Amino acid sequence: MLVTQTTTEMPAPVAERPRHVLVVDDSRAQRHILSMQLRRWGYLVTECECAPDALKVCADTDIDIVISDWMMPGMTGLEFCRQFRGLERESHGYFVLLTSKSEKTEIADGLEAGADDFLTKPVSSNELRARLRAGERTLAMQTELLAKNRVIVSTLVELQKLYDSLDRDLIEARKLQQTLIRDRVRDYGWAQVSLLMRNSGRVGGDLVGSFRVDDNRVVIYAIDVSGHGVASAMMTARLAGFLTGSSPDQNLAFRKGPHGSQILLPPEMVAERFNRLMLDEIQAEQYFTMNFAVVDRAAGQISLVQAGHPHPLIQRRNGTVVRLGNGGLPIGLIADAQYEWTDVEISPGDRLVLVSDGFTECPLPSGADFGEEGVTESLRRSSHLTGSESLEALVWDLSQQSGSDSFPDDVSGIILDFTDQG
Repeated sequence: MLVTQTTTEMPAPVAERPRHVLVVDDSRAQRHILSMQLRRWGYLVTECECAPDALKVCADTDIDIVISDWMMPGMTGLEFCRQFRGLERESHGYFVLLTSKSEKTEIADGLEAGADDFLTKPVSSNELRARLRAGERTLAMQTELLAKNRVIVSTLVELQKLYDSLDRDLIEARKLQQTLIRDRVRDYGWAQVSLLMRNSGRVGGDLVGSFRVDDNRVVIYAIDVSGHGVASAMMTARLAGFLTGSSPDQNLAFRKGPHGSQILLPPEMVAERFNRLMLDEIQAEQYFTMNFAVVDRAAGQISLVQAGHPHPLIQRRNGTVVRLGNGGLPIGLIADAQYEWTDVEISPGDRLVLVSDGFTECPLPSGADFGEEGVTESLRRSSHLTGSESLEALVWDLSQQSGSDSFPDDVSGIILDFTDQG
């Protein structure tokens, strides 16, 4: 066995450090000739007389280029190339086979074994230099790609950390948003209100709620803020603060009356107030749709305004579903927009239903939308159920018809059952 290693003071011409070349040949004279030329050109050279010794060197040393004879006793250069490619290496090693073979089938075997290039013996000095330069260009490109890949991997790791942090924050934000409707069923004695809010993402832009005005009146409302995600969720949280029944002084549905009393505004004035708030004070790049309804037990009447939201529905005691509302403009788009109210009679056993466009505009495999027809049909089938059960049945019907329980938009709804048992 012969293994020698020498260095030269002259740096390799195209690398920051001398490229390490392994010369493998059972002919001492051939190794000497190649090594002498390589050292003259500035390479670090290691010599081996057989492939098994060369594999040991490759396993322990970072070899850049291998120049190996094809025909050697014991293990051929072709077998050596295959095993060299099987080694665990951080970088690519450029492998050149020395051969007297020129048949296409032999060259194909070498390429399949993992060889990068071939030199025909006797080796021409100029051709050897040219092949080495080509190999160094390949190694330089591979080194550059590895460096870029490391940057990409590092960036992806940082992005994953950032995503995980944001995801944790969004999960907490979702929990906070769900507290806006902590009580999914609210019993006002003569009326029972059921609420549903299901986001398509971590957080959403839908809001449903209710509050008691006095012994005879209850307000229910449904809101859908434009867009999705954090900005929409933050807007819904802000709007919820303007519709809280626990603080009438901050509730935009009330105005101050004599002696510090609070007077409920008509629904159309509530919509106008919100419109001014959005355009004059909040001034966000957002708008929202809303249904706002006042249910008056003493008058047996619902007064409501529809501002771009899907039409409210009233389900009579006999199961018949009636469409309400006048359409109307969304809130926060047009200054001085006017809104119309609708009055409709309500009797014990009737049910008022408000749903978001996440139901009505949900696409079905047929290409159509679930639509008001889908909502109406689902309500008819579930008329014998409680309000909360009817909302769950509506979600189930939507998932069955759309073929998925993951919807492209937030779905929300609110049902008021007029029991008159208070």
